[in-house]
Amino acid sequence: MSEFARQEMRRLAPARGTALTIGNFDGVHLGHQHLVSFLIERATAAGLQPGALTLYPDPVRVLRPQEPMQYLTSLEERLELLRKLGLELVVPLTFTSELAETAPRAFVRVLREELDLRLLVMGPDNAFGRNRDGSPEPMAAFGKELGFEVVVMPAPLASEQTTVSSTAIRKALADGDLPAVEALLGRRYSLRGPVVTGEHRGRGLGFPTANIGVTADRALPAFGVYATWAYLGESRYQSATSIGVRPQFDGQHPSVETFVFDFDEDLYDESMRIELVQRLRPEMKFENVEALVQQMHADVELSRQILAGQS
Repeated sequence: MSEFARQEMRRLAPARGTALTIGNFDGVHLGHQHLVSFLIERATAAGLQPGALTLYPDPVRVLRPQEPMQYLTSLEERLELLRKLGLELVVPLTFTSELAETAPRAFVRVLREELDLRLLVMGPDNAFGRNRDGSPEPMAAFGKELGFEVVVMPAPLASEQTTVSSTAIRKALADGDLPAVEALLGRRYSLRGPVVTGEHRGRGLGFPTANIGVTADRALPAFGVYATWAYLGESRYQSATSIGVRPQFDGQHPSVETFVFDFDEDLYDESMRIELVQRLRPEMKFENVEALVQQMHADVELSRQILAGQS
């Protein structure tokens, strides 16, 4: 393994022996939460520091760059969510082609040396390292040799319809099925970014919007208008958000534009997070701008009604 990978681990040296799990953790969904809860329980019983290595970028992006990859969470959000679950050590590890070619034994030997690995928690279908040879059985053999234990978590968490996975969440999001997204995530889906300069069309229509700078690799829901909560610092505001390409004005690139109710302050360069509560309607092109404005008034009124009954 490269010295660069070792240095990434050394920057977050543990306070004591560790219990670790390894994965991508995009979305930090209910399945991930189940795994982390299991790990923390085992770590506490053994007097170890619970932690996780999260690989970034997604291995798919490195190994199969021709396949598009959209993230449910940014790396920063992922780290925050994992820490909130109670992990004392969260190590972002840059996934490179060199790391992909690292033999599983060499990889866990570095974990033993740099992060004082004592307990490795794996899912039953978990595998890593070159050719994904690092499955639970050989890991257990390496553990006996190198001085750590391997514990396999029971079967992955499943909902009534499907195994909880980032793939299932992306599909539900693309379908605009927010109830399914929330059920799999264990929370509402959110988007976060700086407020950037837009084309100022919203203000001219009587609805000044905050254009949220969301990276192109971020998974967006089905285009349309949503009732949302807008978070600015510690404050929360009712809002409506349009996500799409603005067909009324022949737009081509997706944008996320939020109209914050009862708010009139300069937001440029501020960070805003929006939480998607309910999809109001799909994106559409109206007969004229007047019809669009009339629909926007209706969208705002419906959003107020929906959000009034939400926590």
